[in-house]
Amino acid sequence: MQAALEVGAERGFPPLAVAVVDVAGEVIVLRRGDGGMPMTSRIAVAKARTALLALRPSGQIKLPGGIVDSIQHLYGGDFVPWAGGVLVTDGELILGAAGASGAHAVEDEEAVQTAVQRWQESRSA
Repeated sequence: MQAALEVGAERGFPPLAVAVVDVAGEVIVLRRGDGGMPMTSRIAVAKARTALLALRPSGQIKLPGGIVDSIQHLYGGDFVPWAGGVLVTDGELILGAAGASGAHAVEDEEAVQTAVQRWQESRSA
């Protein structure tokens, strides 16, 4: 989470909210940067949960609007198929997911993807 906030600051993104969820989709940590919009916290959690539901980054989900609406209904709005949610893995094992919101969707995803990569590299060092 902290690494994703730092990536956003390093790259000059607007204040981000970053969530990390476990494999069951339960929030482990959630933090919104100073000046971030309150709604970004919920969106960050939803993007992380979306990555878990689809077993792929949330920005790689391509579904027609009617199907997205149905899935959002099933999951209480926690299905957001926009970039910003990525899986957290250890090799092939899925440990959970991270999501960000507050900047452009591709910037949100860049921040969490970079943070996850840094975490993975630190574990293998």
